[in-house]
Amino acid sequence: MRPGDEVVEIDSLERGLLSESRDAGGYAAGSEADDDTILYTASFDEMEDKFIEYQTAQWVMYSLLLVLVWGLGLFMLLYLPVRRYVMRKDIRSRKLYLTPNAIVYKVTKPVPFPCFGMLKREKHVLLPSVQDVIIEQGYLQSLFGVYSLRIENVGVRRPTSDDFKIQGIGNPSAFKKVILNRLSYIRSEVASRQVSTIEDLPSLRIGQPSSPMMSPLKTQRHEPLPNSSDLLLLQKLEEVGNSVKRVQTLIQEQRTQSSEPSC
Repeated sequence: MRPGDEVVEIDSLERGLLSESRDAGGYAAGSEADDDTILYTASFDEMEDKFIEYQTAQWVMYSLLLVLVWGLGLFMLLYLPVRRYVMRKDIRSRKLYLTPNAIVYKVTKPVPFPCFGMLKREKHVLLPSVQDVIIEQGYLQSLFGVYSLRIENVGVRRPTSDDFKIQGIGNPSAFKKVILNRLSYIRSEVASRQVSTIEDLPSLRIGQPSSPMMSPLKTQRHEPLPNSSDLLLLQKLEEVGNSVKRVQTLIQEQRTQSSEPSC
């Protein structure tokens, strides 16, 4: 890798999902957010010195242990000024803010050897995928007043390494409160939409024309069947009608015979 080259690390999947649901306009609270409305911006400035001291103490402890074990800790102690420079550039370039759809984290810092360029990282955590926000502080962190903010993702049997963790954030309680309030608003809005959809289902069914397979069967009106007395009466009427027809044919035959001239 040549000096000046930039190493870019972007979560393309989450960024692509966010691009479909971006809200234009709004108010800014510090840094630019790619035309997204910024609801809250976290700060790292007041924690810069404490964070550098915490990282230095942690690095020195690891170096001393490695000196006693393998002797590699001596090189780590020599690297300490460069390490402090990298961490200071790191915390000064951090940007953490909340948008209506996601938590956005951006950082630009030198690689472990600054002569080889810069490392850019951009992380988007979708709010619907957030399960909980946890504030942590270990023993060494408590000595320097440094906190860690860990964002748990929704999912079953997901390892802790998949969670999003940030160190050195100032006033993490306020940022956690803003995230939880936004999550409760989103979930209540989704629940209200589901309830309204369920309530609209009967009206949709009434308004839509029914299909031939689902249409109710048409009832046909049948005339009542005649009883036995009516059947006998009908038979008598038919017999009378037949006898009348026979009498008429006999009368016509007699008339024709009488009308013929005798020899």
